[in-house]
Amino acid sequence: MSSSAVSEPDRTTETANACVVNSWNEWDPLEEVVVGRLEGAAAPPSHVTMVGNLPRKAARLYPLLAGRRYPRLLVKPAQRELDGFVRLLESEGITVRRPDIIDFSVRYGSPNWSSNGFCTASPRDGILVIGDQLIETPMAWRSRYFETHAYRRLLKEYWSQGARWISAPKPQLLDCLYDERFMPPAKGEPVRYIINEFEPVFDAADFVRCGRDLFVTRSNATNTSGIAWLRRHLGSEFTIHEITSHCPQPLHIDTTFVPLAPGKVLINPEYVDPRELPAILKSWDILVAPEPDPIRGLRNLHLSMVSKWISLNVLMLDPERVVVEASQVSMIKLLKDHGFKPIPCPLMNYKPFGGSFHCATLDIRRRGTLQSYF
Repeated sequence: MSSSAVSEPDRTTETANACVVNSWNEWDPLEEVVVGRLEGAAAPPSHVTMVGNLPRKAARLYPLLAGRRYPRLLVKPAQRELDGFVRLLESEGITVRRPDIIDFSVRYGSPNWSSNGFCTASPRDGILVIGDQLIETPMAWRSRYFETHAYRRLLKEYWSQGARWISAPKPQLLDCLYDERFMPPAKGEPVRYIINEFEPVFDAADFVRCGRDLFVTRSNATNTSGIAWLRRHLGSEFTIHEITSHCPQPLHIDTTFVPLAPGKVLINPEYVDPRELPAILKSWDILVAPEPDPIRGLRNLHLSMVSKWISLNVLMLDPERVVVEASQVSMIKLLKDHGFKPIPCPLMNYKPFGGSFHCATLDIRRRGTLQSYF
């Protein structure tokens, strides 16, 4: 296997370790993490940003739940698995923090629209951590406009302990941002998007971090303007590379392109053509994800918010240990074959809430410094 050169740590960044918030990449040893909650979760309104991103069966069913609290038959099994995931992290010596509980069925509005909320199942989406910096993102879903309020207690605490805290410009989310007639493209048709360039919007989960280099996919939550805003904000110290995704409903990079360790990245063969990857990755090992193992017997599969490729949504605890969905035997084998130490954990019942291990977490502190891996 090939290896990638890793530069010596920057001396100027060693002071970052003094701050409780310190996370530069996806694989340094994890010490503190925020894990999402299901309490108070409500189904979002039937807006194109939600329905247009759903698998076909779920797109027919979710409008029936719009604005209502999630039913117990969905919450209970997902909560049981989430509790097990939290226990796993704590057993590995990782500090687990949680957002506050909020009733997301409560409606709110701007001068131009109204909505109810969604949930805090995916802390990865609304907050981007770059070193000691916490960036609240301008999410495109109206149902997520105030979602980071559930994290305000934690954000204030981290700020008081030395973290930098900033919010990207709050978007207006007017009707003109969206293609209300959006339909996923047929096979062979070019990718098209629900959102245009009316204003900068992006989800943090469309970015992954590899030290001085970040990778992003344009999606139905992240537009080119949003990517440009983050480039300007981070400045010349960082480079953002775009990954071309052929997903017909692109949403979040962590089921498409998943850095695992220095010199190793996992890709989705259905969404990514290895020949189109940025040249900077030529020295890296490209692991091609296996076809996901089928899941049978789960009552909530038709209400999944995510595709079968959620199997890629793993969480690195360090450059070797990786938390992976227990049912995905083929993925576990692939990771073992490439020198990783998989930790199987069930979380498939989390799919109706929008994700898996990477989605359900937000790294606050990883033991490491800012480096270049290319």
